[in-house]
Amino acid sequence: MTTMATKKPSLVGGACIIASVCVGAGMLGLPSAGAGSWTLWSILAIVLTMAVMTVSGWLLLEAFKHYDLNVSFNTVTSDLLGEKVNAFNNLTVYFVGGILLYAYTTSFGLILQGSLGLESKTASIIFVFLASSVVWHSTRAVDRISVVLICIMLFSFIFGVFGLTVHVDFSKLTDAVNQNGEYAKYAMALLPIALTSFGYHHSVASMRSYYGEERKAKYAILGGTSIALFLYVIWLVSIFGHLSRDSFGPVIAQDGNVDVLLSALGTVVSSEKVSQAINVFSVSAILSSFIGVGLGVFDYIADLFHFDNRNKSGRTKTWAVTFMPPLVLSLLFPFGFILAIGYAGAAATVWTCIIPALLVLKSRQREGSEKGFLVKGGKIVPYFVLGFGVATAIFHFLTMVDVLPVFRG
Repeated sequence: MTTMATKKPSLVGGACIIASVCVGAGMLGLPSAGAGSWTLWSILAIVLTMAVMTVSGWLLLEAFKHYDLNVSFNTVTSDLLGEKVNAFNNLTVYFVGGILLYAYTTSFGLILQGSLGLESKTASIIFVFLASSVVWHSTRAVDRISVVLICIMLFSFIFGVFGLTVHVDFSKLTDAVNQNGEYAKYAMALLPIALTSFGYHHSVASMRSYYGEERKAKYAILGGTSIALFLYVIWLVSIFGHLSRDSFGPVIAQDGNVDVLLSALGTVVSSEKVSQAINVFSVSAILSSFIGVGLGVFDYIADLFHFDNRNKSGRTKTWAVTFMPPLVLSLLFPFGFILAIGYAGAAATVWTCIIPALLVLKSRQREGSEKGFLVKGGKIVPYFVLGFGVATAIFHFLTMVDVLPVFRG
C-alpha cells in the first residue's frame, strides 16, 4: 500500500497569511500621516519600518526556538522576562486592540453618515452591533466573512488603486509647485502609523508551528512584509499622484478621518467606477480589520476573565467587555483616525520591537543559545530594534505636544 507524503506548507501561502494580517484599515492612514514628508520620504519611512518589523519578527523566532512548536508569545515572555513584564506586554496588546476598534468604529460611522445620510453616532452604533455579531457568533463565521472581504479588497484594490496609478500626475507626485518645500523633518510623525501597518507579530508563533521550523517561517515573514510594502508604496503613489500636498489641509484638520480623504479623492478622480472601487476597498478594509482585531481582543478577554465561550451567556459577556468600551468612547470622544492609530502605534512598539529585542537578549544568555536559528548581526540588531521602538513611541508623543514639526497643509 502506498502512503502519500504529507504536503509541506508553501512559502507563498505563509507569506500571504502575513500580508493579509498586515494589510488592513491601517494603510488608510498612511497618506494623511505622510502628507508632510510626501512621496520620497514617506516611502523611505515605510521601507525602514518594514525592515525593522521584519527583523523583529525574526528575533521572536530566535527566542521561540528553545520552546515547543505550540508555544505562545505570552508563555515565552512570561518565562524569559517574568510575569510583571508579561502583564504589561499583554496590557499593551489589549490597548492596541481597543484603540483600533475605537478608530474603526468612529471612521465607519462617518463613512456611513456620508453614504446613507445617517447621523454618525447612530451609524457607529449600527455598525458595531452588526459587525460584532459575527465575532459573537463564532470564529468560523469570522473566517468565512474574512475570506469574502479579502476577496472584495483584492479586486477593488486591483481595479481602483491600479486605476489611479496609471493616471498619476507626476507634478503632484513630486510636489513640483513647491520647489523649496521641506519634507524630511515630517517623516518622524509617520513612523507610528507605519508601524501599525506591519503589526503581524502575534502570528509569529503560528508561522513557526505551521512550518515546524524557524527558517521557513523567517522567509514567509519576509515575503509577507514585502508584499505589504509593495501594496503600501502603490497606495501612496496613487494618492499622492492625484491629490496635491496642499489639498491635505482639510483632511489633516479633521485628524485624517478616512471619509474626508475619500471625499477629497472623489473630487479629483475622473472615473466614477475607480472612485467607487476605492470606496469599496476602504469600507472592506475597515470592516475586515474590525472583525479581525475584534476576534483577537474577544479571545483575549475570554481568557483574561475566564468567560465560558462555549455558551451564549459567556460569549455575550465577552462581547460586551470587548466591544462596548470602544463604542462608548467613540460616541463620547470621536477623535480622528490618525490620532487613534498614532496612539496604537506608540503602544504597539512594546510588543513589536521592545519585547522581541529583550526576549532575544535574555534568550542568548541561556546555554546552547548559539545552536539552531540565529539572527545575524550580534547584539547590534536587537539593540537597534529596541532603539527604533523607543524612538517611534517618543516621536509620537513629541508630535502630540508639537515639539516635533507637524504638517498642517
